[in-house]
Amino acid sequence: MSVRERKERERANRHRLIVSTARELAETRGWDAVTTRRLAELIEYSQPVLYSHFRGKREIVGAVALEGFAELTGALRAAVPDGPAGRDAVARLARAYTDFAARNHALYDAMFILDNGLPFADEATPGPLREAFQTLLDPLVDHANLDEPGLFVETFWAALHGLVTLTRAGRLPAERVADRLALLVDRFVPRDIG
Repeated sequence: MSVRERKERERANRHRLIVSTARELAETRGWDAVTTRRLAELIEYSQPVLYSHFRGKREIVGAVALEGFAELTGALRAAVPDGPAGRDAVARLARAYTDFAARNHALYDAMFILDNGLPFADEATPGPLREAFQTLLDPLVDHANLDEPGLFVETFWAALHGLVTLTRAGRLPAERVADRLALLVDRFVPRDIG
């Protein structure tokens, strides 16, 4: 292995360490606890080394968010494997989404609440975001009945996001999540359709 290859490998490992440490710190103490100074201390590198990977916290949040979108995609695909995309599939998709958000508070915040610098619904949207959206789109596209199925899916996603954030904030009782999801799925995929 050449010196250059070793340095590239070390840099990639350091990058992963920064992201995983930021994520762990956010999950245990919240995103306010994630500072470049604290991260530098935890990973045992100087702040300039950290800044050689990320220009600041926003980019770190974005890197964590990208991981989150890949994980969300995996959770949604596991809930709705290839096959008929009827009402039951949409219900499983909705439950997988809310379960993911409930298990990963800080990660969900990095993906959807905090400024992560990632463009949504744009030509520059990164692959993991596009894949997550496609995973929502696939089971719903046949139920859209619109010229723009993406708009239908955006609205479904917005409703899921609203339910997640309002429940987490204590504005909606958590014990009624399943009832709200059933109502949401009924509105988007009526019972007489698959």
